[in-house]
Amino acid sequence: MRILVVEDERKVANFIKHGLEEDRYVVEVAGDGVAAIEMAMNNHFDAILLDVMLPGKDGFTVLKELRDSGVSTPILMLTARGTTEDRVTGLDLGADDYLPKPFSFEELAARLRSILRRSSPEKSTKLRCGDLVLDTVSHLAYRNGREIELTTKEYSLLEYLMRNKNRILSRSTITQHVWKHNFDPESNIIDVYIKRLRQKIEKDDGKPFLQSIRGVGYRMRETNPDD
Repeated sequence: MRILVVEDERKVANFIKHGLEEDRYVVEVAGDGVAAIEMAMNNHFDAILLDVMLPGKDGFTVLKELRDSGVSTPILMLTARGTTEDRVTGLDLGADDYLPKPFSFEELAARLRSILRRSSPEKSTKLRCGDLVLDTVSHLAYRNGREIELTTKEYSLLEYLMRNKNRILSRSTITQHVWKHNFDPESNIIDVYIKRLRQKIEKDDGKPFLQSIRGVGYRMRETNPDD
């Protein structure tokens, strides 16, 4: 899952970025409101963590411009100003949640998982596709009760595919959500990781979860017992 962190305080931004990357998110950072709008308008993010006090344009202005432009990405507001009035303003402008500073990283991560669940057809913390289960809190995958070891990028790719199961996803869409914006679209790295996932999640069963759609991309298909 790809997250945009909008925070002008470098130490805070690095703290959030490193924590989220350890939780296997792909993270990009904007240091001011103008850059945040440009990045959010021109790239696909699964969620935005948006500070209120920003140079250039404040967080409320960023939020309003994004919503007025039709950007529906879930947004979690972060601010040292925790007054009721500020919270109401943010929520009325279209924020999905509001977290006052200082905060613990554990609460930030939990609130992020919450807004991601609300924006996804999958509302549980455990994603399922047939007998394959992915726990988005522990970051562990299981099939028939057997734990499957995944690297950070394998987990990110599998999570995105499972959140969008039965949908055909183009290579460019997968790239935008699982790799950073400077990823080379001509690279075959997606095919390499798809092959690795197949070897790990399908090795005990001949029924394929991951389908290649020629000329388009990939689909995580939920198999039926009679397939």
